[in-house]
Amino acid sequence: MTQGAVTTNSAAPIPRGRKQPARKLPVKQLLGLAGIVGFLLLWELIPRVGLVEPRFLPPASEVIAALITDFGLAAFWVAVGETMLAWAIGLVMAIVLAVVLGFIIGSSMFLRKFTNSTVEFLRPIPSVALIPLAVLLFGVKIESTLMLVVYASFWQVFIQVLYGVADVDNVAMQTAKSYGLGTMARVRHVVFPTALPYLMTGIRLAASVALILAITAELVIGSPGLGREIALAQAGGAISGMYALVLATGLIGVVINLVMRFIERKTLSWHSSIRSEVIV
Repeated sequence: MTQGAVTTNSAAPIPRGRKQPARKLPVKQLLGLAGIVGFLLLWELIPRVGLVEPRFLPPASEVIAALITDFGLAAFWVAVGETMLAWAIGLVMAIVLAVVLGFIIGSSMFLRKFTNSTVEFLRPIPSVALIPLAVLLFGVKIESTLMLVVYASFWQVFIQVLYGVADVDNVAMQTAKSYGLGTMARVRHVVFPTALPYLMTGIRLAASVALILAITAELVIGSPGLGREIALAQAGGAISGMYALVLATGLIGVVINLVMRFIERKTLSWHSSIRSEVIV
């Protein structure tokens, strides 16, 4: 029975004498929870049995305790705020730039062919390769982090927008023209709805990439944020604290992905791909 059918039936009154079935956790969530528990148990056992020295890999219980301690420190939340600030600013800049250029270039066959070689040359360049240039231009300020975040996130959104614009049905465009819709009206009512699923996918991917590059820039360059705190903890010999900060970055990544998935489902609730996820 599909979830859609369950929702419809649950809205109707339950006949007397029949009990409402108890809700069960989906198998996918149970397996995910079991995987996390199994990973933590394995992590706990490896240093305990001596496979790895605890000074290099402390037990999971010790790292989690250090993370809980960090939650009560103002310095930890300041570092989180600095990382999230660089992440948010860089991601917004990349999205705006990629959407504008993507729709302009994608709407013109000449521009697509003219920029194709340039795009294929620049896109494979790793963002970390730009670290020396970022340091020369901006030093260890947040601007260095933003440069790397914007560059890496831009391509995730830009390529998806190009694919989305190229996927517009030519019949729909010709129909819109025959009804007298202008260029902006066609973009709004024909091109944008077609490209929106691609755009949301690009934004979701860019959000994760932006966090990775923000942490990497802070770790390597030394700009303010969780990455720098990880480097300082490692340099100071606070191994448990270092792993706790690494664990914190992972938790932030999970939260970002969940939020982006939620936004994507709400934005594309009308789209067949999201509706099929709901009823399966």
